[in-house]
Amino acid sequence: MRVADLTTPALLVERGALEANLAAMAAALPGSRLRPHVKAHKTTALAARQAAHGHHGFTCATVREVEGMAAAGLGTDLLLANEVLDARRLGAVVDAGARVTVAIDSPETLRAAVDGGVREVLVDVNVGLPRCGIAPERAGALADAARAAGLTVRGVMGYEGHLQMLPDQAERARLTTECTDRLRAAHADVGGEVISGGGTGTHAMNTVCTEIQAGSYALMDTAYTAAGLGFRQSLTVLATVISATGPAGDMPGWAVLDAGLKAFGMDHGNPEVPGGQVWFVADEHLTFATDPLPRPGDRVRVVPAHVDPTVALHERMYLVDGDGPDAEVLDTWPVDLRGW
Repeated sequence: MRVADLTTPALLVERGALEANLAAMAAALPGSRLRPHVKAHKTTALAARQAAHGHHGFTCATVREVEGMAAAGLGTDLLLANEVLDARRLGAVVDAGARVTVAIDSPETLRAAVDGGVREVLVDVNVGLPRCGIAPERAGALADAARAAGLTVRGVMGYEGHLQMLPDQAERARLTTECTDRLRAAHADVGGEVISGGGTGTHAMNTVCTEIQAGSYALMDTAYTAAGLGFRQSLTVLATVISATGPAGDMPGWAVLDAGLKAFGMDHGNPEVPGGQVWFVADEHLTFATDPLPRPGDRVRVVPAHVDPTVALHERMYLVDGDGPDAEVLDTWPVDLRGW
């Protein structure tokens, strides 16, 4: 099969760029220094590629991701870096032989871990992102309570997610140090061998965490590319030109693609059409200005602004070799960790 044979919209992953990204991150953070986050791609076949580069512990965002990774034989060391109030499905995964650790930040999530049959936890610490996480000064008390309840406390985690895409790298580094100082202080009270956190945008400057939870580096998007991280864009959405209108008066020519809001994560803005200017995105359409004007039937590879929700909108991704319409489709990977 060739790219030109695919029904659009279709999620494409260019093999050369993907492998370059995986190799670059494995060189920067070898082995257990990286705990790849599967929420970025939700695809066990891609996770297996990451494992082949030496990373055998993975980060998950949902119970469904934990279940799917374990079922795919990738359950050596799974961290659900998120709080849950019903951990019974996680306990079933543990009983089946996988190693599962869950984040806790309150007595309620601690109790859920105990009642659900999860035996290992990390204390989630608020390091500056106003999302989940206990205040650093209260982390030690929660760890003590977890141990008293019979749990193994592996250490702490904290995510400086609000810093990942700051364009000023010096400012990103300075603020990352402030966040990791809070995490280091909490770890002194909590104990354990693990300090987990970070992401693609801070992977090179977060020197406190023993493991980095990067995910977007494998596929990339326009938002992370703007942060100047050095990874290549490997994921695009293939779309077909379904209408084209030539210039008239002051109006430039424009074209319309058959991929819209239901094919792209839009929270970081419009996707990009290389060589064109995106005007707007509707339910099933993307309208962009371009010169020269394409013809109906032409194929265009569109770059998403936010990779994670874009992938989650598609049922499968196609591993391809090259950038042209005659590029070979090497494999079809189900996006098998979608849903909850």
